[in-house]
Amino acid sequence: MATTINPLLPISPSLKHNFPSSTPSIPFKPIFNSLATLSISDFCNQRREVAARVAFNPSGNFDLSLFEEEDDSPKVPPPMPPTEGRFDIVIDKDNIRRLDLSPFHKATGITSASSIEPEEFLKRTIGFTINYTREDPHDLRELSELPDVRLWFVRLDATYPWLPVLLDWRAGELARYAAMLVPHQMSMRMGVVFNPEALELFIMKKVFVVYSWLKQHNFPKPRLKTSDMARMLGFGIGDELFDLIDQHPLDPS
Repeated sequence: MATTINPLLPISPSLKHNFPSSTPSIPFKPIFNSLATLSISDFCNQRREVAARVAFNPSGNFDLSLFEEEDDSPKVPPPMPPTEGRFDIVIDKDNIRRLDLSPFHKATGITSASSIEPEEFLKRTIGFTINYTREDPHDLRELSELPDVRLWFVRLDATYPWLPVLLDWRAGELARYAAMLVPHQMSMRMGVVFNPEALELFIMKKVFVVYSWLKQHNFPKPRLKTSDMARMLGFGIGDELFDLIDQHPLDPS
């Protein structure tokens, strides 16, 4: 059976459901309205107020100043405190410049992709503290906009591609992690505004990786956990996609 993922862009503000197609499609769709701002807590099982937000701009127009002048919505609230007892990875500028992942290894005890059992990390979660002193005190860029910081996270993600599922979601770590890897802009009112096509590709890659990794470790309800991760960034994943993955499994080695 031929299966397609319907293109998400461009999209008009009135289109909020599955797109019509002449062939069967995987129910994978962004959960947003045009230029909508989604609180991550909207998709969290605990239904708590979460500060980090994800904003989508499906029109592809990233002149945010025009939209912010017309937007009367309140600014993004401060993030929730870190989950108590989480694994906290502290990295500094020296670690970043040398692409040194040893702070991650020391804080978590993870030294290889095959040496980890996910249960404890899913319970305690993982977060990051970045101590980065800018050379120019007038540099107002966010950490996720600095090339060397982003490169450190690119290397970390390439080494442990399933890491997003272990992050401290309620404290906004998943959104911040995604910002290190996905093109975006910063908005005072909306927070992180991702390039929607790039975010779509990032989410789909992580769905494939995380679902297979959880199944490999016999984690209960891997579909639910993987879907929850995608929903934290505003995407719904249908069971048909997981069925296709199960029908054509790959050797994890």
